[in-house]
Amino acid sequence: MSTDLTPERPAAPAPGPVCRRLVGRTAVVTGAGSGIGLAAARRLASEGAHVVCGDIDEEAGAAAASETGGTFVRVDVTDPEQVEALFRVAYETRGSVDVAFNNAGISPPEDDSILTTGLEAWKRVQEVNLTSVYLCCKAALPYMRRQGRGSIINTASFVARMGAATSQISYTASKGGVLALSRELGVQFAREGIRVNALCPGPVNTPLLRELFAKDPERAARRLVHIPLGRFAEAEEIAAAVAFLASDDSSFVNATDFLVDGGISGAYVTPL
Repeated sequence: MSTDLTPERPAAPAPGPVCRRLVGRTAVVTGAGSGIGLAAARRLASEGAHVVCGDIDEEAGAAAASETGGTFVRVDVTDPEQVEALFRVAYETRGSVDVAFNNAGISPPEDDSILTTGLEAWKRVQEVNLTSVYLCCKAALPYMRRQGRGSIINTASFVARMGAATSQISYTASKGGVLALSRELGVQFAREGIRVNALCPGPVNTPLLRELFAKDPERAARRLVHIPLGRFAEAEEIAAAVAFLASDDSSFVNATDFLVDGGISGAYVTPL
């Protein structure tokens, strides 16, 4: 199986014209140096937002900020003080925190079946994928409450809604936690003008997924067959959903699991 994850499958459509729905708004993106985070930073910037790019990789994060005309902040999303500093920089730079796309995450190969995944691997994935979202929401909410508006978008996954025999047990559990956390916050803060949603992508053609599946092509093939569209998503397609959730076009979308999964979560038998 080729590493582009789309062998002899339908191609993603060419992107349409970009709207300008976020002019004058400040968006914080974690994991902005690559994958979905980078695609989202580009899309949010193209729609007029000033993007604060948070990443632990200084070179990649700085490059993302330079490309998008934004601001780079090095951040370990598991460190409360660094997370608070990230959102403080966003506020001090532009005077508001309008969008928080809490996207940083990991999917290491040692996270596998519960029968083989060790406690340290379990804890590390929970810390990066779930605790970081808690920290980012906790840091963003005071700014949004003060201004009476805001959109928080937390990256969960379609695996928060489905089970898999090819398990990544801590990843799956962490994304289920992100989904529940997002729902609760969306309900709690809705009447203060703050929306919180869990973005649930299907498998996406990103460096993270390519690295994982390059080591196990059979695992990739086993997943691909279940997607009705016949291909993995491109990061830009997920970024388009991020931009929608960040904008006023989604003003009545709140406390939900926003699935962008090519139909995988609705499928029983897929087309040949």
